[in-house]
Formats: sequence, structure tokens, C-alpha cells
Amino acid sequence: MSQDLDTFTLIAGLVGGLVLFLFGLDILTRALKQIAGDYIKSLLARVTRNRFIGVATGATITAIIQSSSITTVLLVGFISAGLMSTSQSVAVILGANIGTTITAQILAFKVSEIALPVLAVGFFISKREEWRQYGLIVLGLGLIFFGMSIMSDAMRPLRSYQPFFDLMTTLEHPLLAMLLGAGFTALVQSSSATTGTLIVMAGEGLIGLEMAIAIALGANIGTCITAGLASIGKPREAVRATIVHTLFNVVGVMIWIGFTAELGDLARVISPSHPELTGLERTAAEIPRQIANIHTVFNVINAALFLGFTTQITQFVEWLVPDRPLLEAERFAPHLLDEQLLDTPAIALDVARLEIVHLGALTREMLGAVIPTAISGNRLQIEQLRAMDVPVNTLHHEIIGYLRKVSLANLSSHESDTLIALIKIANDLEHIGDRIARDIVQTSYQRIAENVVISPQTASALANLHAKIMEALEQAMIAVEQEDRDLAKQVRGMKQDFVQLIEDVALHEIARLRADEPRRLMTYAREIELVETLDDIFKTTRRIARTQIKNNNTTVTSDELPEEDLRLSGSDGG
Repeated sequence: MSQDLDTFTLIAGLVGGLVLFLFGLDILTRALKQIAGDYIKSLLARVTRNRFIGVATGATITAIIQSSSITTVLLVGFISAGLMSTSQSVAVILGANIGTTITAQILAFKVSEIALPVLAVGFFISKREEWRQYGLIVLGLGLIFFGMSIMSDAMRPLRSYQPFFDLMTTLEHPLLAMLLGAGFTALVQSSSATTGTLIVMAGEGLIGLEMAIAIALGANIGTCITAGLASIGKPREAVRATIVHTLFNVVGVMIWIGFTAELGDLARVISPSHPELTGLERTAAEIPRQIANIHTVFNVINAALFLGFTTQITQFVEWLVPDRPLLEAERFAPHLLDEQLLDTPAIALDVARLEIVHLGALTREMLGAVIPTAISGNRLQIEQLRAMDVPVNTLHHEIIGYLRKVSLANLSSHESDTLIALIKIANDLEHIGDRIARDIVQTSYQRIAENVVISPQTASALANLHAKIMEALEQAMIAVEQEDRDLAKQVRGMKQDFVQLIEDVALHEIARLRADEPRRLMTYAREIELVETLDDIFKTTRRIARTQIKNNNTTVTSDELPEEDLRLSGSDGG
């Protein structure tokens, strides 16, 4: 064998081809997430206690986005929001590794021969705006295929380079090969890239089937390293999901690493053979498909092995990472706004919506303290009420910042409408907080300064108004959380009852003016200020419900149109 080797050309070809492969995979994944975002969201939302549906869901989502790590991130959001249990997520994670094998099945075909035509088709399709994302999918595939072609050409001289075969001989032990696969996958952060490289090497006759299987097993561990690093500093739900993913992959690999020879035999049985070919031609025709098939079969068998133990796995990770009381700062901080989801606008908008529900809970907690503080609270209680607006403003700022980042993506018409609706709802909640922190607080301080005493009858009337507003805000936020148009319409329908309560209070206030009471004018002024502020908060709450109605159905009937103004800005100040 010749010892001559152009090292620069080899390295440039390998690195350049791998970069093209990864770049193409990134373009493909981004475009698929743009197109299939709503479908992914729908799949995750419908996961039930049926473990088989969970596995199928995990496989489908990961086949679309080509990243089991991102699938795990999506699950964390749904678990944190209470839309999915940790037990349900285990089955989805088991299916995620199956989804990553789809790329290998595609690459096992002679894709390098069609790389340039696919690239050309993708380029011209992507030039048309209405077909842009579909064109990017084709373009991404073309770059993946072309990257593999370049790597294949670069590796070809290794066929006659004896030191390379000597090196490969030292790596024939399955454990060493597995570590190589884990290290390479952690470096490039893509198990698909590792599998693609194996298929290229096998096609050039540079690697045997058993060694390729061991490296592919290692890739399953390497992808956990990426997910593990991503979970550092994340909520405990994220850590649990990462542990499930790591546990499944590492234990699965440890079970099978001693059976690479048997897995190789199985791969030959289930894959097509080409006895009409000989030597390198036969190797190039058979091994790539054998690698792809056993990669799929291995992950399917692993999922089947662990599927019966999802409850035990859940109990183990919950024992390993137990719940702990949230610190005060953590309770107010955003829980779901993960920037890794920005490439999937439909999911990013969904987690923003759920974070707005969190904002609604903080606002409702603040609203709940209004009447006790306004009627009889001391200065300390008034300051505590004002302070409750700080986390509301902070979370509002985080949500609007996240939605701004979402707006930079290529959004569909429906996604753009949803984005605007979410901004309006977040702003309305922040406006409620501002009215309390500014107007209720100011009225409360004036009550103390003027030595005003609110009568039990007036306090009762104000409490009735307040209870109706609390009910309206709670129902409006449930409508936002569940995307329930009918419930939002019920909130809109509370207007008549509220108007009657306002009229009752007005009649009561007029009667108080006629009464011979000390400080009656100052008392009247303070009480009317409270009524006007509560009235504005109720109108804002109805506006939230109206926005939810329009977001679910752009055709709004005349009886649903508001008498209120629309604000697109954030804070009123205060």
C-alpha cells in the first residue's frame, strides 16, 4: 500500500464536508420546525397516559426536528406548565432516539450522486417567498448530501494508507470504539453527523460493521452530554428529563456493547445483500444500509425494553431530583421562556402564552390584596401592595422581550396574529398592576392622610365589585391558558351584572352624600376613586377576554366588540 497522503487535502475535505453536513442539517431542521411547529405543539398536547402513543409521539417529533435534545427541551416546557406529567414524558423520551435514526435511513441511499441536483432545486424553490421553507428543506438536504460527498472523496486515499488501518485496528475493542463515538458526537453535538460519517467511511471500505455499530452506540451517549450541559442551571423538571434521557441511553448502550458481533449478524440478516458484487463494491453497497438498519433496530428494541418501566423510571428520577420549595425570586421569575424554542415559533408562542398565565397569577394575587388594603390597610400594608407590582413589571418585561425575539422569526399569518394578541394580553395584565400600584395606593394613602373611615356598608359594596372582578380575571386567564373561546365569551357576558353593581354603589354613594356625616365629601371622593379604578380594571379584564376571542376566531360579532380603547404600549408608568 502507498504511504503517500496529502494530509492538508484530507483534513480540509473532512472538516469542510462535515461543516457542510452540519450546516445543511441546521437549515433543514430550522425549516422543518417552521413548517411543522403547530403539528409538533398539537402532538405534545395530546400525549396521554398511553405509553405507546408517547413513544410514537417522541419518534415523530424528533424525526421532524432531528434533535432528541430539543425534544427534551419541549417536554420540560410542557411539564413545567402542568400540561404533562414526568411519567408521560418518559415514554416520549424513549421514542426520541428512534426519531433520530430517520436521517441515517435516508443517508444510507446513494445520496451523494444526487447532491448537486437537490441543491439546485432547493435554491430555486427557496427564491419564491410562498415556497421558501420547503425550498430550504430541499436545500438543507442537498447540503447534507454534498457534505457527505466531499467527505467521501477526501477519505478515498485512506483506502491505500496502511497507518490508518493500523490505527483502526487499535480501536477494534468495542469499548474504545464506543468512547470514540461518544466523544465525536459531544464535539459536533449531533448524533446524526456521527452516523452520517460512519456511513461515508463504510461506503469507502474504511470501517467494519461491528466497529461502526460500537461507534454508533457511543453516539447515543455523546448526545446526552449536550443535553446535560444544556440543563445546567435549568429548573428541576429540565434536570429530570435530562436524567431520563441519559439513563435510557447509557443503560441501553451498556446492555448491548458486549453484543456488537451479534448485532452485526442481525444487521446482515435484516438488510439486503448483494452477492453479485465482490470486494469493496459489495462492502460499499451493503454496510451503509446495515448500519442504518441496526441503528434503528437497536433504538426500537431499547424503547421496548424500557417501556414497561416508565413508572419506576419516573419514581427513580423524582427520588434522585426531589422537589424543593421555590425561593421568592424563583417564584416570580419566568419558568418557560427558553431561547432554544425560538426556532419553532409555534412552540415559542405557546410557552409565552403559558408564561402570561403565570403573569396573570401574579396580577390576580396583587388584585386580591386591593380591598383589605384600600379600606383599612396601614402604611406598611400599602407599601407591600405597591411592592407586589415589581415582579409583575419584571415578568412582563421578560415576556415582551421574549416575544420580540419570536417576532424576528419568519412567522405565518396566524402566528403573527397570535403574537400581537399575546402582547396585548401581557400589556393589559401589566396595566392592571399599574392601576393598583399607582391609583389604589395613592387613594389608600389619602384615606389615611384625611382620616377617612369607610363604612361597613360601603366596604361590602366595594367587596362585591372586587369579587366580580376577581372572578372575571380568573376566568379570563383560564380562557387564555386553555385557549377557550367560549369561556372568554362568558367573561365578556359579565358586563351586565357588573354594571348593575356599579349602579348600586352609585346610589349608595349619593345616599351617603345626603347623610350628615363628618368628612363626607372627602369620604365620597376616596370611595368614588376606588370605584373608578375597579371599573377600569374590570374593563381591562374584559379586553383580555375579547383579545382571546379574536385570537381564536378573527370574525368577531358586533356584540363582542369593546367599548374600551386598545393599547399596544406596555406600561402606563407607575
